[in-house]
Amino acid sequence: MSQILKQMHSTEGGRDKVIVRTSVIGIGANLLLAGFKAAVGLLSNSIAVVLDAVNNLSDAASSIITIVGTKLAGKEPDKKHPFGYGRVEYLSAMIISVIVLYAGITSFTESVKAILHPETPDYSAVTLIVIAVAVAAKLLLGRYVKGVGQQVNSDSLINSGEDARLDAVISAATLVAAALYLIFGIKLEAWLGAVISVIIIKSGVEMLRDTLSKILGERADADLAKEIKATVCSFEGVSGAYDLVLHNYGPDAYNGSVHIEVPDTFSADQLDELIREITLEVLKKHQVILTAIGVYSVNTKDPHVVKVRQKIHDCVFAHEHILQMHGFYLNEEKKTIRFDLVISFDAPDRRAVYQEVMDDVQKLYPGYTFAVAMDTDFTE
Repeated sequence: MSQILKQMHSTEGGRDKVIVRTSVIGIGANLLLAGFKAAVGLLSNSIAVVLDAVNNLSDAASSIITIVGTKLAGKEPDKKHPFGYGRVEYLSAMIISVIVLYAGITSFTESVKAILHPETPDYSAVTLIVIAVAVAAKLLLGRYVKGVGQQVNSDSLINSGEDARLDAVISAATLVAAALYLIFGIKLEAWLGAVISVIIIKSGVEMLRDTLSKILGERADADLAKEIKATVCSFEGVSGAYDLVLHNYGPDAYNGSVHIEVPDTFSADQLDELIREITLEVLKKHQVILTAIGVYSVNTKDPHVVKVRQKIHDCVFAHEHILQMHGFYLNEEKKTIRFDLVISFDAPDRRAVYQEVMDDVQKLYPGYTFAVAMDTDFTE
């Protein structure tokens, strides 16, 4: 297992290098744009272009935040944080989301002021050339940064790329407004600015919402859960994999637990060997650390139990919103029957569905004591 963990850390290190390298490119591009705009603005005595140069410096700050967040997230686990610092990446993504949201609100405020107190625009050739260069550069930078972010699953890079793209949209709107004014004499810059600002605010809110959702803890990817269960069930003797719980400690960093169904004839040493093999295989194939594997024993010695199980199974699944019934075991000597029920979150009242099922199975076998847990499928 130690060898596999070393390989995982090596892979994560490669991902961190990609994020840092992409962020450095973003910083360099924004600094070049800032320098270019500042020089042109000072030479042409255009305060608007100079202020736009300052905006590029704030964009460079977003890339710096991404680098700092990636470095902190890559710290080794310690006594205080035994699961590592991977979630720091979500915090850096949240900060960038707030920067985008702030930029949108500021832009909207300035646009409203311009609508209430309109001024005659002065579109010089130099200013329009600078804006056109900025649009092209920001579009290319945003597309590149966001694309890399999607490849390495980095919300910080994705948000930085989206921020650059939105800047390009604002600048493009200025060019459109300039064209309308120069050709038709229509002053629409402030109105276009207000519309674009609303779009930026919406994007900032969505970025923030998505990041906060991940910090709170989202449902694990359904495809990943399905693949892990398939791997677990591929082992001889395992008739089912249930109750898979995956805890996310950063992008693509999962710890989890699962229950397996095995014959009641398995000895302790057989179970121990099986559980260790499953843990290693899941880590190797899916880079998920299973910290616990629970066991459900399946009756194999009495054919009568198979009939009872099927009868109860049919009764249970006659009810709506039932997703699973597992962990079934009948103890004839003690007259007890136990199993778990997974009821969908789509049910208006999960407790009511559970009670209806319990009433029906108790009528089928009134002489038995039922121990039935209302379970949750966290990958539903």
